[in-house]
Amino acid sequence: MSLRDLSLILAICLAWAGNFLFSAYALLEMPAFLYTALRMAIVALVLLPFLKPVRREQWPRFLAVALCMNVFHFGLSFWALRLAGELSAVAIVMQSYVPMSALLAWVVLGERFAWRTGTAIAASFIGVLVIGFDPSIVEKPAAILAMLVSAAFLALGTVLMRRLGGIGMVTQQGWSALIAVLPLLALSLVFEPGGIAALATVSPRAWIGVSYSALVASLLGHGVYFLLLQRHPVAQLTPWLMLTPLLAVLLGIFVWGDSPGPQLWIGGALVLGGVVAIALRALAKARPLPPAREI
Repeated sequence: MSLRDLSLILAICLAWAGNFLFSAYALLEMPAFLYTALRMAIVALVLLPFLKPVRREQWPRFLAVALCMNVFHFGLSFWALRLAGELSAVAIVMQSYVPMSALLAWVVLGERFAWRTGTAIAASFIGVLVIGFDPSIVEKPAAILAMLVSAAFLALGTVLMRRLGGIGMVTQQGWSALIAVLPLLALSLVFEPGGIAALATVSPRAWIGVSYSALVASLLGHGVYFLLLQRHPVAQLTPWLMLTPLLAVLLGIFVWGDSPGPQLWIGGALVLGGVVAIALRALAKARPLPPAREI
């Protein structure tokens, strides 16, 4: 991999790690589902002129993917971040979607994995349990539970997406964001009464957080990642993306003020170690991806 592509991967990881920080500041003033709806609305508005039709027979699976990822994954992940009040644990637990994806691919798609991958999956889940006993998070079990459910929806959406073909990144991202806006607003009205009315009083810092999440983390981050997927197998990129939670932890400690205890460090090492082991096993069996059709 060239130095240019490694620099692009680092830029993506910085953008995605920064999303935890900018979102945490915004969530001090905005409820989570409403925040997610605003993010999706911005993404949809930017990409709307570039959307292409999705084939009719693909819509049922495409709707399921959009709901799993853009409504439940993002909505619950921001809810978990708001509940936790810290970045470190949430950023690490989110990575549990990787072993969940491997398990779902085994159940749904019949994909098999060797004992080494099974051991890595077990280590990741043990790490999540260890994190749950960290002093900084032990009194907030709802945050960890919400993050695990969010990761499960991301894993399910990832597995379902593997049966979708011929949909470019812009079309997929734009339609998914557009589909998610109304369900997220409905969830906000039910679970976050008064949230929409309170938007009139939020500070510019919160709006900067929403804008960063939509424009930098979503559009720029995923756009650059899509470009890299045209040059390298996804299994080759995945181990490098583990820099994202590590950078998020550093931002949490030095900027946000997190104080992770020993359980988080031990559990985090188990989770991320398991994820990297799964990614390296996938890399050993990976084949190059076909060229993408749309940028």
